[in-house]
Amino acid sequence: MLNENREKETIKSKKDMILSLFETGVTQIETISAISGAKPSYVGAVLHKEGLIDNYFDLYTSTAHPMNIYSKHFQGKLGFKNVESAEKSVKVLDGAYRYFDNQQDRAGQHHTLEMALTMLDRARWTGKLEEAEVYRQWLVRKLSTPLVDIANPMQATVPAGESAEETPEAMEETSNRKQAA
Repeated sequence: MLNENREKETIKSKKDMILSLFETGVTQIETISAISGAKPSYVGAVLHKEGLIDNYFDLYTSTAHPMNIYSKHFQGKLGFKNVESAEKSVKVLDGAYRYFDNQQDRAGQHHTLEMALTMLDRARWTGKLEEAEVYRQWLVRKLSTPLVDIANPMQATVPAGESAEETPEAMEETSNRKQAA
């Protein structure tokens, strides 16, 4: 029985192993993950919760830990407990997306899309498929908006500092006109 207790003392939990590795100087999440057999997201969560890192974010990082200045707009406001919760969350996302659009804040719009994709995947990977579908449909609507007028593709906006004649499309069109003449 004494040997059993000693054995149990030497067997560490994954959390203890992660913390021990970090304390001994192994700080790369991928390396800790490989050694401990834990998923990188779990390693990141353990180290973050212990206050050892503050710069790791993935699908499972809680929104209680802000990723950037945009995170506060969504903190505690998104969920997928049921379809109604997902629908309310999509209204929050839609309002934020429109707000950032009005401000011409493309980083804010990007973060909004990223949050929607995160919630879709969280719901999907936990088996909440109807709730995930609410997020998927909102994302599809946002991503289905054409970026250029297909009937007249030359009306696409040209990056600052470039003239329309310098774009690859314009150069190809000019070349085609010369060959036809």
